[in-house]
Amino acid sequence: MLILPAIDLRGGQCVRLRQGDYQQETVFDSDPAAVARRWVEQGAAYLHLVDLDGAREGRPLNGDSVRRIVAAAGVPCQLGGGLRSEAHIRDALTLGVERVILGTRALKEPGWLEHVCGRFPQQIVLGIDAKNGQVATDGWQEVSRVSALELALRCAFWPLAGLVYTDVSRDGMLEGPNFDGLAEMVHAVSLPVIASGGVTTLEDIGRLAKLKLAGCIIGRALYEGRIDLRQAISRSGA
Repeated sequence: MLILPAIDLRGGQCVRLRQGDYQQETVFDSDPAAVARRWVEQGAAYLHLVDLDGAREGRPLNGDSVRRIVAAAGVPCQLGGGLRSEAHIRDALTLGVERVILGTRALKEPGWLEHVCGRFPQQIVLGIDAKNGQVATDGWQEVSRVSALELALRCAFWPLAGLVYTDVSRDGMLEGPNFDGLAEMVHAVSLPVIASGGVTTLEDIGRLAKLKLAGCIIGRALYEGRIDLRQAISRSGA
């Protein structure tokens, strides 16, 4: 199971939110590229980048920071947040990221997602963010009537690179992942599934690895020193 340190960007800084709430922000570093180098030095083989400003505004807003991170890291990166058009996807890939994460428009317009999957095969990850099992969009500010599992099954046979499943209620809360929801997702689809939200301990990582997940994104627990990245990678079996 791949361990992906998260770098969430807001105003060019590395931050973390609690449950996706923009009013509950903690700034961890003013130099995201330096953060990327630190995680790579500790063994990270892949980074998860989120443009929080972009997610909220519906258009990419931290391109310069992303470009610097990619150049500094020297490992593959995936980027989500505010990517709502084919031009946004193309521009993001031009920044040097290996793949992009789509969520809001993918939910609202499945036909569009299918189209761009054909245009960018194996370069798109479907980001499924859920509150109480229902998909959340627009930077987690809106909750739809579509279930996370329903969305995953709808898209399971398109040329996606994988799924990132985030339980918004767990994100940034250090309360552990939604193991049941993740297990259900892994068993339902053949696509690689990456867990996100609530990972707090090495025991969490061990349990996630047993679910046969493709990867696990870790954020606040790394930044607050609750999890050592080297130990996490060892526990993941990667």
